[in-house]
Amino acid sequence: MATDEELAGRLARGDETALRELLRRYEGPLSSFIYRQTGGHEVEDIFQETWWRVVRHSARFDPTRRFSTWLFQIAVNLCRDWHRRVASGTQELGDDLVAPDTRPHSEAAADVARLLGRLPQPQREVMVLRYYHDFSEAQTAEILGCPRGTVKSRLHHALVHLASHVRKDGA
Repeated sequence: MATDEELAGRLARGDETALRELLRRYEGPLSSFIYRQTGGHEVEDIFQETWWRVVRHSARFDPTRRFSTWLFQIAVNLCRDWHRRVASGTQELGDDLVAPDTRPHSEAAADVARLLGRLPQPQREVMVLRYYHDFSEAQTAEILGCPRGTVKSRLHHALVHLASHVRKDGA
């Protein structure tokens, strides 16, 4: 079985089966990440734009890096662009930042989704990458383009923020 990095190299050489396999491997995790970042808004558009950029820039992929890190960097940047459009008033952001695989099947899941939606975007990004997608702190830092210490700080502040809301709301 080919590694993601090998598939990315094959994709750069025009192998469509490599693209199909990468899509199969990352469809769920990438969609969930985008959903959590946008509250379910424009998930398909951002998902497709992410893959379009992967294909378009596949020759630039550095095979000494992890493909997943590169893929999620692209998605993070597109989600940030989306948030800037929302902030400028051209889009509307909802309060429901529930991922497809964590839609409320219980009150606890609904509480987690609601609390995650209350985090500022930088804190939400690190929480989702670190705890939902199991990226290490170093990988999360690489994806977000920030020092590992910044990831640790954002995680700490996110947990403090969440804890204060849990105490306040009794959630």
